[in-house]
Amino acid sequence: MTVAVVQFGGSNCDRDAVRAFSHLGVDAERVWHEGGLPSDVDGVLLPGGFSYGDYLRAGAMAARSPIMDDVREAAEDGVPVLGVCNGAQVGCESELIPGAFTTNASARFQCETVHLRVENAATPWTAAYDEGDVIEIPIAHGEGRFEIGEDRYDDLVADDRILFRYCDPAGNVTDTANPNGSRGNVAGITGERPNVAVLMPHPERATLPDLGRSTDGQGILSAFA
Repeated sequence: MTVAVVQFGGSNCDRDAVRAFSHLGVDAERVWHEGGLPSDVDGVLLPGGFSYGDYLRAGAMAARSPIMDDVREAAEDGVPVLGVCNGAQVGCESELIPGAFTTNASARFQCETVHLRVENAATPWTAAYDEGDVIEIPIAHGEGRFEIGEDRYDDLVADDRILFRYCDPAGNVTDTANPNGSRGNVAGITGERPNVAVLMPHPERATLPDLGRSTDGQGILSAFA
């Protein structure tokens, strides 16, 4: 599989993602947003960073980049598409995913390791885990609070589209364990089709053993293997 890691002006996690994919034996290449997706792409990653300096809203300008037409078409064709952090914001702004990511409840940029509980293990992104597993993944965001209307949130729950919720080390989903105030402690969801997903934590930063931290992110990125 060849994964296109889309670069926007301001992306800063693209190299980390390529290195993580290399460790997993997945071919990956960085693709500049003005060029369009290569014809042989089998997967797409929208990486973290601060595309266009987060002007207007985080991810808003990148979502209107020409390459996103290719990404939407690839998603409709069943190609795996994952948005991480800023890429998750781009995914929402592109309407690949419902809802929005907005300013953390703390009104501060937060960079720390969090715990996530696996809510649905029957997706490509969570197949490496069991439902209820607790994993450690780092976050680094200022606008990571997931918001969505109550009715649409209820639909996400009913359709098992919530991948992860922020939790404590024992797996308890509490307000204290919610680092940014996301509705329902949501950390990641799928689109209408399970081949599309976004999450705010950074699995590429929890993949390489030589970083000396959790490698729990390998299970998420292995969806591309």
